[in-house]
Amino acid sequence: MRTVSRRLLSYAGLGALAGTFFTLDCLLPASTSAELLQVAVILLTLFLPGRASTLGMGVLTSLLVAGGHVVAPEPTEPMHALLDRGLVLAGLWGAVAVVLRHKRVREAQRESEARAHAILDTTVDGIITIDADGTIESFNKAAEEIFGYDAAAVLGHNVKMLMPPPYREEHDAYLRSYHETGRRHIIGIGREVQGRRKDGSTFPMDLAVSEVDLGDRTLFTGIVRDISERRRLEKEILNVSEQERRRIGQDLHDGLGQMLTGIGLLSQNVAEDLEAEGHARADDVAEITEHIKEADRYARDLSHGLIPVDVKANGLTEALRRLSQNAERLFDVHCTFREVDTVLVHDNTVATHLYRIAQEAVSNAAQHGDAECIGIVVADGDDQLRLQVRDDGSGFDSDQMDDSGMGMHIMNYRARIIGGTLEVNSTLEDGTVVTCSRPHTASATDPAAPAPS
Repeated sequence: MRTVSRRLLSYAGLGALAGTFFTLDCLLPASTSAELLQVAVILLTLFLPGRASTLGMGVLTSLLVAGGHVVAPEPTEPMHALLDRGLVLAGLWGAVAVVLRHKRVREAQRESEARAHAILDTTVDGIITIDADGTIESFNKAAEEIFGYDAAAVLGHNVKMLMPPPYREEHDAYLRSYHETGRRHIIGIGREVQGRRKDGSTFPMDLAVSEVDLGDRTLFTGIVRDISERRRLEKEILNVSEQERRRIGQDLHDGLGQMLTGIGLLSQNVAEDLEAEGHARADDVAEITEHIKEADRYARDLSHGLIPVDVKANGLTEALRRLSQNAERLFDVHCTFREVDTVLVHDNTVATHLYRIAQEAVSNAAQHGDAECIGIVVADGDDQLRLQVRDDGSGFDSDQMDDSGMGMHIMNYRARIIGGTLEVNSTLEDGTVVTCSRPHTASATDPAAPAPS
């Protein structure tokens, strides 16, 4: 209500002012002073809200000026002078139209900027803008909370400060390669990567990067989401699965395994007694005894697979060596294990997940890839631990790889949960290579740790 009253008051004031100028314009002779009166009205109308009010006031004042000369008792100006005044007024109102257009553009720009700032300030995802050289140009509030930096502390710095080794050292080379070849790894694709907070801790995050071409330069906008809580829940689910595997493996070893061993001994004694007596079914009982022993060995192999890694630091290498031996016996393939340098994994959770990745890769190679030779290699370098499973099977087209299988998803989950990455490379009729790399700076998500704020 108050706004409407103020607007009506403005209209009334300008109307009275226009009438006063009209009266003065009729009384004064043709001179610069008359045009200056019109300029004053035009400038005042620019402060009216909206375009219709300004144009309406312009039409009113123009009609008043024209009408004043029509109703004048005697012409005070020659026709060419009136035409000149008309052209001056037309030029002035043309300038008003340009100013109004600029005013509307500026208002739309301010609204767009306000809307963009509101989105950037309220979104839960971190939004970071960098230039073609990787220099940070914008850093929203969500990014400040995710990485622990104030925007002022990162603006003007290279975005690699938010990355842990070895990705930090690789970033500049990746940007150069993209500018030269156009080959994308993240831009326009999106993937899960590792981030580095201000305190030096690392965390998993989803990163989607888009490219913006501004004509004279190129910008990259990255949308970041901290998925530490998701990874924590996934690891908790896998840990429950591992505990259940261990329980079943323990039951197989201590329960079913012991029972089969006892039954095998009894059956062996019965077979020996029947053979001593020359019984006709002695050979049948002896065959049953061999089957029982084979079932016992199979149950113990299963229990070792379900309880793969010892808590000792070298438990992973021993479990992988045992995995290669079991693969030869169960799948009838040639499977080798090789350790490069001395690999010690003190975290039993990390060792277990690495073992499961190798186990799944070996199983896929033997059962689905029709491999005849499988090689398992584990190596410990200065920056990272690497596990690789290579086979000579049928392979597949990497460009058409379908990762919808549960095994592939679980291998990816296991790699990400321990802070690593999984790469699968394959060629038709030329085998498959599964590689899991884990930086030494990575840390496995602790299910008991509180979720980050």
